[in-house]
Amino acid sequence: MTEKPALYLLQDGKLEVTLRRICHQLIENHPDFTDTVIIAIQPRGVYLGQRMHGLLQELYPEYDIPYGELDVTFQRDDIGRGRNPMLPNQTKIDFLIEDKQVILVDDVLYTGRTVRAALDAMLAFGRPQSVELLVLVDRKRKRELPIEAVYKGIEVDTLDSEKVIVRLREGGGEDSIRIESR
Repeated sequence: MTEKPALYLLQDGKLEVTLRRICHQLIENHPDFTDTVIIAIQPRGVYLGQRMHGLLQELYPEYDIPYGELDVTFQRDDIGRGRNPMLPNQTKIDFLIEDKQVILVDDVLYTGRTVRAALDAMLAFGRPQSVELLVLVDRKRKRELPIEAVYKGIEVDTLDSEKVIVRLREGGGEDSIRIESR
């Protein structure tokens, strides 16, 4: 039985255009970023969060937009269920989010359980005024919780047997989004 080749959804230049489009949507909704912070979910949302933060700073160098990284390991509802123990990542947030507009960043939205864990973990840093979810890929199917992204790069319908792989140059790879069979 031969393995099916990966299906590329976005690569290189098209991915960059998509990221810049999302930045412009953020700018429309957050004109001066005064009370806005960006928090990326560890581990896979970090490269996207760094890229988005960098692009926003490039477009608006006069704004100092706080950026942080959030580990959700101990808020997950599946901790201890796998064969291998989950290893926590580092949380890097040196600001309070009390009454701030939080842009929560992750690479792929699938079941919504990681986002739920992130919402719980964020409360250690204050109660935000609002939270908007930004994802590069919205898988649409198999949502287990009523969570929806405000900002999204692409939407895809996938089978349970398929996996969405996001690679960004910040992680040492090429910019690409592809679907592979498991």
